[in-house]
Amino acid sequence: MASPLPVEAIRTLSEQHSKPPNVHYQYGTAGFRTLGNLLDSVMFRVGILAALRSKRLDGKTIGVMVTASHNPEPDNGVKLVDPRGEMLEASWEAHATNLANAPTTDAFIDALDAFVKTLRIDLSKPARVVYARDTRPSGPALIAALEDGFKAIGAEARNAGVTTTPVLHYLVKAINTKGTKDTYGEDSEEGYLQKLSTAFKKLVAGKSALPPLVIDCANGVGALVGEKLTQQLQDTLQLILHNTAVNTPGALNNACGADFVKTSQRLPPSLASVLRPGQRACSLDGDADRLIYFYLDDRGQFRMLDGDKIAALVAAFIVELTKSAGLEGEIQVGIVQTAYANGGSTKYLSERLPVKCVPTGVKHLHHAAEHYDIGVYFEANGHGTVLFSPETLHRLASHQPSTPAQSTALNHLINLTQLINQTVGDALSDMLLVEVVLAHKSYSGLEWDSLYVDLPNRLVKVIVPDRSIFKTEDAERRLVSPPGLQAKIDELVRRYDGGRAFVRPSGTEDVVRVYAEATVRSQADELAFRVAGMVYDEVGGDPTKRPAEFL
Repeated sequence: MASPLPVEAIRTLSEQHSKPPNVHYQYGTAGFRTLGNLLDSVMFRVGILAALRSKRLDGKTIGVMVTASHNPEPDNGVKLVDPRGEMLEASWEAHATNLANAPTTDAFIDALDAFVKTLRIDLSKPARVVYARDTRPSGPALIAALEDGFKAIGAEARNAGVTTTPVLHYLVKAINTKGTKDTYGEDSEEGYLQKLSTAFKKLVAGKSALPPLVIDCANGVGALVGEKLTQQLQDTLQLILHNTAVNTPGALNNACGADFVKTSQRLPPSLASVLRPGQRACSLDGDADRLIYFYLDDRGQFRMLDGDKIAALVAAFIVELTKSAGLEGEIQVGIVQTAYANGGSTKYLSERLPVKCVPTGVKHLHHAAEHYDIGVYFEANGHGTVLFSPETLHRLASHQPSTPAQSTALNHLINLTQLINQTVGDALSDMLLVEVVLAHKSYSGLEWDSLYVDLPNRLVKVIVPDRSIFKTEDAERRLVSPPGLQAKIDELVRRYDGGRAFVRPSGTEDVVRVYAEATVRSQADELAFRVAGMVYDEVGGDPTKRPAEFL
């Protein structure tokens, strides 16, 4: 190695950010995530790790986002973003976990030294990072610890301030593609908003103006970026922002936001007096990377349009455009779902395009979507995007349409590649995408909702002593362990019309989740609670503590 680790600088600053005893940190799909007041040492070490990742990749810019997304306000977290705006390479998750858990400064320096040698990181290379945070009160102190990490290793760091997670992903890709033929856009928040709004205006030009859209900003950073987007869109689409109290303690994600709407399946109470029958609205989550739509029907009943509904709307529209552009057979559009996708959506989509089911988790969805020319993925929770392969982008740019109608459809597809944030699920970009389709189809929430009927479903949590005994296969739809349990579930499911059920361990806590659906609500509930009871008894759950609803 040309130059050694700056051990003394690391030691001096590390002593100011010592690891608390008896806390174990784990880098998962969402990075490190726990209570904000436990993350000081992690932030310092992540600052150094991000710089080493940059050196390992020849000085490419790495992103660092400080957020806990849809979690309650006291939580916080941090995740790294790789040069193309994608999630940190999976093999580095273990390195991050290992460095975060070194008990002392000396142990941390030893672990760093071993890590640099094992990965043959050339320390003479430059280190470049760009970092941002959401609106959580714990953010500024955690950013200060992160900056100490950058300082200790001598990284060139750019502060992108307070912004959404998708904007940070965009910035990373824009910085790394600047001045190349693959340039992604101007590397600023302003550039991001400009790119989205310009594409949106082109896509809805000549269409009837859409009625105003109510947006629940979850009292998070989406309110700040949403306000700037409103100014860019002007009268093309009127956005009415609610839940924008970013400085009110305790307000973030509290009885509002995409996660609240999806899990409680009801209107945020703050919108009860705002929304009128027939009016559509949407909720962002705390860092604006998830989106859930909803509307009130003519009886004033709440109707949710979740990630499955968004995927169906968008995928069918893109298939239609590729046909109209004369590209059918040349460009394959595919959709990726998880086992949690509603059976109604899977049936609707599989009649129109290839559908692939993968295990839960964004990395699985994103990876599978990359195998299609145009890959659409959305989780039911509202996190998703559309990926266009490099070959597809080239084909769209070089395709010669033979009629004016083909030319129009082709231009729409090209503008969609600009509107959609392909690095990550992006609530504001996805929202504009939905609005484009609604404008083209002249759909209200009701017409969109009636594309297919959701099968009634129920999700039940079962607390277990050890979730590791539950092993799955077939994209988490079948259990291989404990032995014999899947056969009992199969036997039970056969008794229900349209029945489907699966059991999978949580990735984060000692619970297993039971998902069930059937053609009738009461049957879906009964099936879920019967399977839950079966699981509880299987792991030797205490009969005196058995939840009353488990059958």
